[in-house]
Amino acid sequence: MSALLPHSTSKCLCLWRHKICAQQRHLASQNWFGATLFGLHHLLKTVNVLSSRQFSSQKEKLDMTEYAVENIRNFSIIAHVDHGKSTLADRLLEITGRIPKTDSNRQVLDKLQVERERGITVKAQTASLFYNFDGKKYLLNLIDTPGHVDFSYEVSRSLSACQGVLLVVDANEGIQAQTVANFFLAFEAQLSIIPVINKIDLKNADPERVEKQIEKMFDIPRSDCVRISAKFGTNVERVLQEVITKIPPPKTERISPLKALLFDSTFDHYRGVVANIALFGGEVTRGHRIVSAHTGKSYEVNEVGILTPEELPADKLYAGQVGYLIAGMKEVKEAQIGDTLYLQKQPVKPMPGFKSAKPMVFAGMFPVDQSEYNNLKSALEKLTLNDSSVTVHRDSSAALGAGWRLGFLGLLHLEVFNQRLEQEYNASVIMTSPTVPYKAILSSHKLIKEYGEKEITIVNPAEFPDKSQVLEYLEPMVLGTIISPDEFMSKILSLCQSRRGIQKSLVYIDDHRIMLKYLFPLNEIVVDFYDGLKSMSSGYASFDYEDAGYQSADLVKMDILLNGRPVEELVTIAHREKAYPVGKAICERLRESIPRQLFEIAIQAAIGSKVLARETVKAYRKNVLAKCYGGDITRKMKLLKRQAEGKKKMRKIGNVEVPKDAFISVLKRTPDK
Repeated sequence: MSALLPHSTSKCLCLWRHKICAQQRHLASQNWFGATLFGLHHLLKTVNVLSSRQFSSQKEKLDMTEYAVENIRNFSIIAHVDHGKSTLADRLLEITGRIPKTDSNRQVLDKLQVERERGITVKAQTASLFYNFDGKKYLLNLIDTPGHVDFSYEVSRSLSACQGVLLVVDANEGIQAQTVANFFLAFEAQLSIIPVINKIDLKNADPERVEKQIEKMFDIPRSDCVRISAKFGTNVERVLQEVITKIPPPKTERISPLKALLFDSTFDHYRGVVANIALFGGEVTRGHRIVSAHTGKSYEVNEVGILTPEELPADKLYAGQVGYLIAGMKEVKEAQIGDTLYLQKQPVKPMPGFKSAKPMVFAGMFPVDQSEYNNLKSALEKLTLNDSSVTVHRDSSAALGAGWRLGFLGLLHLEVFNQRLEQEYNASVIMTSPTVPYKAILSSHKLIKEYGEKEITIVNPAEFPDKSQVLEYLEPMVLGTIISPDEFMSKILSLCQSRRGIQKSLVYIDDHRIMLKYLFPLNEIVVDFYDGLKSMSSGYASFDYEDAGYQSADLVKMDILLNGRPVEELVTIAHREKAYPVGKAICERLRESIPRQLFEIAIQAAIGSKVLARETVKAYRKNVLAKCYGGDITRKMKLLKRQAEGKKKMRKIGNVEVPKDAFISVLKRTPDK
């Protein structure tokens, strides 16, 4: 449509708009509705969009030369879930004048509906703040990060663009599991750490106790802690002053060639990929030809600017600054997180990229109705554009139809993704029970040749190789950190033991709180461990985990048989110790879901030829003795025998019809309590 328009000057666009409006009024007066009017309406919308872009491009752009490198601070806010990161970010935005002081300023950087509903940060956001201190104008680049364990990849990539962090701790709850994990992320990255004790306005706040915990756990002097109330803005100004005095400016050289770290990206359907970059050398402006070190592709820069948190175009970005860049990238895959961007004429050595996100949990996704397949496919493509950590592979099932097998970073990540699909795209889907990626070291030369490698990763349980072809199976392990009041210690220890946990350490972080470290198989904690931990500790325990590689395990493939026939969709991988309870639970749930038929249905959980558990769905039975009113007993026995033979024959030749609801009840994410 835009090709039909004349050159996009503001005068020409205005004339076109007036002309189209006049034609619309003329057609409307003559009742010529339909395609013509509809077409003109869309043409008018196109002109409006183009004119708005024309005028926005004519806005006075920000001059970034006035911010010398020594007056720039790049910092991040890290904390446990719900310790007040986003509220502190709101107050910092208010103090620096980026947003007005109103009651509606609640989690301004949490832009997704799911973030506001759940009160959690899912997507890291960036905001550049301008602040005057000691007669100098400073540029403070703030990156708000998620607190939940599933989104720790968002934290790690945000820290790569920073020189320091604010470690926020709740004055009431004290140090929690994710606080410890985030501290060590920042510590390993050799960043300056400023401890901030938030929520001092609470009735039960005990900042002195929290200061002692910080000193004991992290070896940071109590005098370095800043006590604030982000909700009421108490002492928040001091936080900005601490950022300026304690966090060093970025180590960069403006006269060197362009070297930019791409640490995040979003997708705009009109402009393509909007890349968040931190400049470690040189400068970048519109018209520059840049190259991606990862893909080798070259792009022309269309726009650069800073985020305040809204996009604010600038003439140039200089070394030490953090901003955004639009260069006509069509897919998020082109904007690889951790990539280095440089000028085409001045190649540089790429910076060491950080680890890409690795899926820890896999689940099948199928449309409730197969007619919705294409709509769901479109929704998935759009949503994964903004979440590069989700892996998508096509899958199909005889029972549930065509679908996908998706890889996620954890259960919350899976739930958030599912919720965003429902809210943003009105998609209703069936999510199967989550599984974890196992590995097998093959012994069969035929299989090694088929797969092209000796060690394979198994995502789909149906593809689990037979024991005779495998040297050993490996399962993913995680190192879990639990922080809890010591009164719940015995319950937590028994829970960890029941999940095949191996205790690594147990320390007191203060007089009443303990920190436990356990090595867990990921499969044992992926579904309901966190819920169990919260319920037995009355909600006081916190849990965090990190990848701990793979470990040899005695794994078995368990088939579910209906009248002796295996059902591929219900194949499960389990540890040999846990095979019986897992098989029994599936059989019981199937018995409740499969409707009774004219013949008996035997539901069995089996490993090879060995049956572990069995449930029976009783057959409907006609009363064949209804017409017998006494007489010889042999007549009744003959009728009963004939009926039994008929049932036996029917059971041999009859196919068990398993309704879709039965599959959903067995495969659904959360097991029935």
